[in-house]
Amino acid sequence: MKILHTSDWHLGHSLYGRRRHEEFRRFLSWLLGLIQSEGIEALVIAGDVFDSAVPGTQTQALYYDFLREATAEGSSCRHVVIIAGNHDSPAFLDAPAGLLSSMHIHVTGRARTPEEETFVLHGADGEPELVVCAVPFLRDRDLYRAKDGDNMDARDHLMAEGMKDHYRLAAEEAEKLRAGREIPILATGHLFAAGGSTSGDDGVRDLCVGSLGQVEADVFPPCFDYVALGHLHAAQKVHGEDRLRYTGSPLPMGFDEARRGHEVRLLTTEGRRVESRSVEVPAFQRLERVEGDMDAIERRLDELSAAEESVWAEVLHTGQDMVPDLRRRVEEHVSGKLEILRIRNARLLPEGMDADPEQDDLEDLGVEEVFERRLRDAFPDRPADDKELEELRSAFREAAAAVRDAGEESCAS
Repeated sequence: MKILHTSDWHLGHSLYGRRRHEEFRRFLSWLLGLIQSEGIEALVIAGDVFDSAVPGTQTQALYYDFLREATAEGSSCRHVVIIAGNHDSPAFLDAPAGLLSSMHIHVTGRARTPEEETFVLHGADGEPELVVCAVPFLRDRDLYRAKDGDNMDARDHLMAEGMKDHYRLAAEEAEKLRAGREIPILATGHLFAAGGSTSGDDGVRDLCVGSLGQVEADVFPPCFDYVALGHLHAAQKVHGEDRLRYTGSPLPMGFDEARRGHEVRLLTTEGRRVESRSVEVPAFQRLERVEGDMDAIERRLDELSAAEESVWAEVLHTGQDMVPDLRRRVEEHVSGKLEILRIRNARLLPEGMDADPEQDDLEDLGVEEVFERRLRDAFPDRPADDKELEELRSAFREAAAAVRDAGEESCAS
């Protein structure tokens, strides 16, 4: 069986205010071509399909059009497996699950019982070919119920045990479904595995499960022949194990990410063995950080302006001279298809102060994350799943979705 593992699409993501609809459209078109050229039979999307809990209508159309084409008559792709990530709304993804299941599109938005999360995918001949444990992003309430008197250490321990139990029970159900056949078990996860790496502006935030910073690799039982992971945006193995893989985001979520390649992963099964190889994702929009003193910045901007290629750039002045009119000087060297999305002047920090790498810039945060942080500040003693807080979140998401829809319509007209 040929399987394609991908994750962290973040459909609807904007980069410092610049909408990226055309980039996402081109990526999904490329992915459809890859599915057909490679004869992919099952597609696995390991969370963060969308960048926000309630995406705009134009972004939703991209998603549903892709699913329709990927599973259309004549397509090699017989199955699609989708799990929710921390950016996704479980309820939003689950809403059309019944309809999508008729197209062999299996969606797991919220955490469920092992029997509901685990199922068998069949080949064209009707024979079982793959067992899937479709485990989504697991939230606090999926793993642990707070009790009076629990301290932080006890809570962390119980959260870790809850995660292990969830995967253990899924593995036991998967072995039942495998029933001794020589077919592999594939599990999914959207989490921060210990040892994983991130980059400065990759948009990976709130990486913990509750207060757990990272999840140890031993949470995944050895019967899992491959674990399709999402959440971290850099493609990587976990503790050197070929069976534990992040594909990373297919599009760079920031200028740090633009400096490395992006991939999806093509899996081939033979018996219980799963072999995988990387397939590079093309760059659909060139991003470049222009960094240095003023002379170096101006030279590079002139070069990029003279190029025929569309370039989105971030300018970072790190020279020794003060340049209070940095924006004006930058704009004097911008022409053609070059767009400047962000300008930073390291020299304007107060003397003796360094930028705090742990402190987030407001422009780096999504609107929902800003709201969530303000909510936590306003109600510090409320549990995360408090009913009143959920109502406030729901109202905010509806308002944010209306604003996004208006913006998308404006861009389209």
